[in-house]
Amino acid sequence: MKRTAKGPMLLGAAFVALAGVAGAFLLADEPSRAADGLAMQKAPVKAAAMQPVTDAQPSAKPANNDPFVIKRVLPIEGPIKYGEWYWNEEGAPADGPIIITVDLDARVLSIFRAGYEIGATAVLLGTEEKPTPTGVFPITQKERHHVSNLYDAEMPYMQRLTNDGITLHASEVEWGYASHGCIGMPESFAAKVFATTHLGDRVFITRGKMVKTGDSLVES
Repeated sequence: MKRTAKGPMLLGAAFVALAGVAGAFLLADEPSRAADGLAMQKAPVKAAAMQPVTDAQPSAKPANNDPFVIKRVLPIEGPIKYGEWYWNEEGAPADGPIIITVDLDARVLSIFRAGYEIGATAVLLGTEEKPTPTGVFPITQKERHHVSNLYDAEMPYMQRLTNDGITLHASEVEWGYASHGCIGMPESFAAKVFATTHLGDRVFITRGKMVKTGDSLVES
């Protein structure tokens, strides 16, 4: 579940509760893409909150054909605000390995197909007491209409990462909210991710890892 802040504590329930481990956390100002290399583009395109990008122009296809090497990041200007998301598959292969990255410091989730970033959003995360874990997690379960058996809370577009309740799922992403360890995404974006991923696709959760075009998505 999400909680709002009151003084140093986070109190109150959110519109969509998050499953996972319990805790409360006051989010920092605005999520940043700098920590995952996404601020390196020279042709920025700004998208309105909860709307897909339609005019971001992909760069020319690199010679490196390794599907796990970053070939393109979306040209997004500045930090992604809570509730905003970006999606553009133009120029990306129709097929190929799906990799999701989550930077806990930047509070940004990105989804790549065959090395091309096709979507990015600000996310809700866990607390210091009950944090979102770092590591590499395969998607082991997908359920469009899921209800948490821990909190009796709706978790639309749920994608399970751990057996103890850490998942990707839709949530109301706002400043001052946090999760119980899950990764919460705006619902429209979560629906696109859900439709794109498959069981076994990997989610790489890191803290402050710097990556850029030409780097491997799967190196530790």
